[in-house]
Amino acid sequence: MESQTVCRLCSACCPVTVTVEGGRLVRAERKSFQLPEKRLHCPKLAAADQIVYSPDRLKRPLIRTKGGFREASWDEALDLVAGEFRGLKATEGPQAVAWLRGMAADWGAQWDYANRLMNAFGSPNTIGNGSVCHVARDMAHCYTYGSMTLPQPKDSRCIVIWGKNDRNTSPGVCEAIFHAREQGAKLIVIDPVRTPFAELADIWLQVKPGYDGLLAMAMLNEIISNDLYAAAFVRNYGLGFEDLAAAAAVFPAEKVAAETWLDAAAIRRAARLYATTKPACIIDGNGLDMQLQAFEATRAVAMLRAVTGNLDRKGGDFIPQAVPLKNIQLKERLPAGTVPITVDYPLFDTFHPTWGRHVQSCVIDAILDEKPYPVRMLVVQSGNPAVTMTDASRVRRALEKLECLVVIDLFMNRTAELAHVVLPAASCFEKTQLNRSSMRNSPVILQNRVIDRVGDNRSDEEILFALGRRLGLTADFPWESAEAAIDAQLAPSGLTVAKLRETPEGLRAAPLRFEKYRTEGFDTPSGKVEFSSPRLAAAGHPPVPFAGGALAEPLSFAEDCGPDALIGMSGERTTPFTHTQYRRIASLIGQEPEGYADIHPVDAAARGIGYGQWLTITNPRGQVRMKARISEAVHPGSIRLGWAWGELDPAASVNNLTDDDRRDTVTGTPSNRSFYCRIEAA
Repeated sequence: MESQTVCRLCSACCPVTVTVEGGRLVRAERKSFQLPEKRLHCPKLAAADQIVYSPDRLKRPLIRTKGGFREASWDEALDLVAGEFRGLKATEGPQAVAWLRGMAADWGAQWDYANRLMNAFGSPNTIGNGSVCHVARDMAHCYTYGSMTLPQPKDSRCIVIWGKNDRNTSPGVCEAIFHAREQGAKLIVIDPVRTPFAELADIWLQVKPGYDGLLAMAMLNEIISNDLYAAAFVRNYGLGFEDLAAAAAVFPAEKVAAETWLDAAAIRRAARLYATTKPACIIDGNGLDMQLQAFEATRAVAMLRAVTGNLDRKGGDFIPQAVPLKNIQLKERLPAGTVPITVDYPLFDTFHPTWGRHVQSCVIDAILDEKPYPVRMLVVQSGNPAVTMTDASRVRRALEKLECLVVIDLFMNRTAELAHVVLPAASCFEKTQLNRSSMRNSPVILQNRVIDRVGDNRSDEEILFALGRRLGLTADFPWESAEAAIDAQLAPSGLTVAKLRETPEGLRAAPLRFEKYRTEGFDTPSGKVEFSSPRLAAAGHPPVPFAGGALAEPLSFAEDCGPDALIGMSGERTTPFTHTQYRRIASLIGQEPEGYADIHPVDAAARGIGYGQWLTITNPRGQVRMKARISEAVHPGSIRLGWAWGELDPAASVNNLTDDDRRDTVTGTPSNRSFYCRIEAA
C-alpha cells in the first residue's frame, strides 16, 4: 500500500510516497518535478526503514537510578516530570523551568504546543536554537521588508547561493537550481568552501569565513555607485535609501578585497551580473547564521534583494503568503512583568508573533551563572546540546548542574546520557502533524501518520498534552488527537485535516500572487522596505548595516593563537546525517565512517602533514583530535573540521573550540562557525 506524507528526517520537509507492507514501512521515495533519472538520491530517505526499525530506537521511558537507567511506564515517567515542574514552581517560581527546542525532529505546531504549555504554566523560558539556525536570519529579513523571502530558483535567470549547500540539505531546491542552469541561468556562489555548486558557478567568491557582511556592503557599493539599482522601486517603496548609500560608500571593492580574501574585479563582476540579470534570487543559509555579525550581514544581503527590485517577483525572492492560523501559544497568560532569561535580547523576543525566544546561549548562562536568575530544570526536545551547542565543555557543566534534565528523542544521545528522565519520541512516519514550512506559506501539505508506532513511543503532541493535563492545564489541552489540534489551529484558513488528506499534494489558503507590495505595501511599520530602520535606531542599534564602517574582528581568538594560526570552520552537514543524528545506522555510517579535518596542501606542506595523519587542533577554548585530509576545497589559511562527530567521540567535537563569550548584540549569535586555532601533528 502506498501513502503520502512529509519526510522530516531533516529540515527539508520533502513530500514523499511511502510503501507499507504488512503494516511495516519498506520504502520511501521523494516526490519531484524532475524526471526519475534526474532526481537526487537521499541516503537518509533510502535508509528510512533502518532508522525507524533500528534496534537502538528508544522504545520505553527511562528513569535514572544510582545504577543507571531503568525502564518505566509513561504514567510513572510523566508523573515524575510533572512533580518536578510543580515542586520548582512552589519553591523558586515557574521561571526556574526552561524548555529547549532543537532541530532534530520537527518544527511547526510542535513549537506552538511547547510554548503553550510553558506560557500556561507561567514560565517565559521556551527557547529555540534560532540564534544559530535560521531565525536570526529571519529576523534580519523581517526588519528590512517584513518577512523572510522564499527564493524561486527554478524560474530565475541569475541565482546567488550564499553560505548554503542544498545538495546536502534540500534536494528539491537543488533540483530547481540544476533545472535553471539547464535553462541558461547564471550562478554566483559565495562560500569559503569549494562546494559542488562552486564547481558549477559562473563566479565563485571564496570569501574569508565570517566576512560576508563586508562583501555584501561592497556589492551594494558597486550597484549603487554605478546606478545599477532599481531606481523606481527604491523611490516608491523604500525608506532611508540615502542612508544605505552613504554606509555602502565606504566599502569599495578595492578596499574590501584584501580583507575578505577576494579579488576586487571578481566582487565587481558578481555585483554587476546579479544586478543586471532579471529576475534574480539569493539562496542564503547557515553560513550567514553562525556568525558574530549574523544580523548585520544578513540585513546587508537582504538589501541586495531590495535595491535590485527582485522582491516578490517570479524567479526572484518571493514574499510568503502566510497561512491564516490561530495563535495558540497563550503568551498573554504570562504574568505582567515576567522576565525571560533572554531579557538582554528583547528585539529577538518580539519581532514575530510566534517565533518566540531563540537565544539558546542564555539557557547555559541561567544554569551556570544564574543570570538573570537560576534555571534548575530543563526539558530538551529533539536536540543534543551536549554536542551541538557552542563551547561544549561549558554546556556539559551546565547540564550536569541541573536538578532535573528531561530529554525527548528517538535515540539515546550524549545529552540523554546525562538526563534524569528520557522519553521516547515517534518518528515522522509515526505521527500526524503540521510543519512550519506549510504554516508560513501555501500550499499546506499534511505530514500524515503512515505506520504504527515502534515500541511504546509517543508523538511530541501526545507527550506535551499529557504533561499539560498533569499540570492542571486540562482546559488548555482539550484535544484528544493531533487531528483535532491541527483543525483548531487551521480554523481561520478554512482548511482541515480531512481536506488535506483528500489532497496530499497540498492546498492553498489563497491564490498565489506576486508583487503584493503594489497594493499592500510591506509588513514593516512604514509599509516600505526599510533600508534604514527607525525601530533599530530607537532601540539603540545601527539603523543601517555597518553604518559605522567595519565592525570589530568577527572571529574568536584572533589574538591568542600566534602567527601560524589557521581559521577553523565547522564542517558541512553531509547527506547521510542530520547534525548528530543517524550516526549509528550501519548503512549511513558506512558511507561516511569518520570525520576529517580538511587542510589546504600549502598549509599541510608547511607543517609536514600528510593525508590521514592524526592532528591536534587547539585554541584557548579546548582541543580536537581528528585525521587530516589534504584538500583544495578550503582556502590557504583555513581548516574545515568534520561536523557533529562529537556524538561518537567527544575528542572530535568541533564545539570544543567554539566560543560563547561574544555575541551579536541583537540576536545573541556567537561566532560558532569560525574561529582561530593552532594545528600540529598528533
